[in-house]
Amino acid sequence: MNARAALFALCGFMAGIAPACAASHFAGAGEITAVFAPQEDPQAALVELIAQARSRIAVQAYVFTSKPLAEALIAAQRRGVAVEVLLDAKMHQRGNAAVQRLLDEGVALYAVSSFATAHDKVMLVDAAAGELCAVATGSYNFTWSAQHRNAENLLIVRHHCELAARYAENWQAKAREAVRIGRFPLAK
Repeated sequence: MNARAALFALCGFMAGIAPACAASHFAGAGEITAVFAPQEDPQAALVELIAQARSRIAVQAYVFTSKPLAEALIAAQRRGVAVEVLLDAKMHQRGNAAVQRLLDEGVALYAVSSFATAHDKVMLVDAAAGELCAVATGSYNFTWSAQHRNAENLLIVRHHCELAARYAENWQAKAREAVRIGRFPLAK
């Protein structure tokens, strides 16, 4: 059963009726940072967030080509932070310098292919209760173009463990169906 079918089954999807759990609602909490490219620096905000990590970073990336973000994730892993990255399989079929560097340094990379497009742009930092509980998300792809040429947005929510837990559940659901990447190009 693919992820979408499992979600619909879990939510009680019936023909023509939207799933009952299609949305999650949370009370306002935590600290929120909004960053807009190209006039601001979303990449620096993410590098700072990665530097704050103490236990785990989980990434979902439609496109990942940012060398500075790759280096920040590698540095986090070297200081003992568990780092795992889910990548859209089609967009990373051949790999690129940033994801190859992550792979060479032992960062766990997984290909998501159970959707037409794994269009997520999410970074979870220490999502477990009692930790930083940070969620970074928005239109911002982890790329040079998103940083320098595109109109993009990034929202970082810290200290909202309920929200972070919901994003972590979604990350785990996609990770269960993803395939560990051992080399590029990906096997077809």
